[in-house]
Amino acid sequence: MSHDRKGATHRMTAEVADTGTRGRVEFSTTDPDLAIDYLQSAYGTNMTVSGARGGYVYAHSRLDGGSFAIDEAVMPLRFDIRQDPFNALVIGTIHAGRFERECGGITERFLPGDVFIDAEPTLPATVRMLDIRGQTVMLDLAVLAQVAATSPTRTPGPIRFTGYQPVSPAVAEQWRHTVIYLGEMLGNTEAAAQPLIRGNAARLLAATALTTFPNTAVTALTAQDRHDATTATLRRATAFIEQHAQSDINVADIAAAANVSIRAVQCAFRRHLDTTPMAHLRAVRLDHVHHTLLTADPSRGATVTDIATRWGFYNYTRFAARYRRTYGVNPRHTLHNR
Repeated sequence: MSHDRKGATHRMTAEVADTGTRGRVEFSTTDPDLAIDYLQSAYGTNMTVSGARGGYVYAHSRLDGGSFAIDEAVMPLRFDIRQDPFNALVIGTIHAGRFERECGGITERFLPGDVFIDAEPTLPATVRMLDIRGQTVMLDLAVLAQVAATSPTRTPGPIRFTGYQPVSPAVAEQWRHTVIYLGEMLGNTEAAAQPLIRGNAARLLAATALTTFPNTAVTALTAQDRHDATTATLRRATAFIEQHAQSDINVADIAAAANVSIRAVQCAFRRHLDTTPMAHLRAVRLDHVHHTLLTADPSRGATVTDIATRWGFYNYTRFAARYRRTYGVNPRHTLHNR
């Protein structure tokens, strides 16, 4: 789509023609008004901007995962933004330039290499940028609440972040690696089309965010959780997993089916199987892949990659390594030597 406005170039496509990447949106303009309008739409918030000038390229690209997105942005010169609450978790990483933000009475400055929460999701903020090139990751708050260990039998309270910087350099590095991994996943057209893979990716991102930044998410086991971590709970949970393995289910769904809290179902799996609900779900899905490979016909176009992707395994190298550890052979051997 293009605009006739002088001095501006505006390109926004649902799919990049030269890469065929599904869910990719790219935008660039030399008109600051167009840039501000676009950013307000992209982040779902009102922004009051001062200091932006025309004649410089403002650029933004997005890999859209549905409930999360990974963005790259170039914001030239120095300008100030007063932004309303995002009502989403937005985490930034600076590649070049300087970034200053005031939110909730806390003022912080960030330089290249820094990872930080742009603002408390429910609070307004004031931002000052100087020749910024950076990355932002936006995550739906519902996914964050889903991953946090709260009871499915009550309405969970909002998660509040008590600090906007990582708790350690090590977890900041883990955040960077996770975003790179998920960016590669979204760049894989076939994988990104699978609801199982997108759902797992969003929950991985939420879990990493909760590990990276200090927050008020409830994680401690209660006496009731320990009492509920029985073999009966385990049976209900594993039966639900078996019946819904090809659906985009999560630990909250498993806990609700077992009629206990998330922490109780996690405790039950750890106590009786020495694993986690999601690890057990991955094992069940791997078993389905194995049985499908045993019956599939490669002469009719069946491939290991297609079958694995259908069950939520998009990274072939990691999938094949897991398969060899479990079954002692390469998955291609299973398919071609039935």
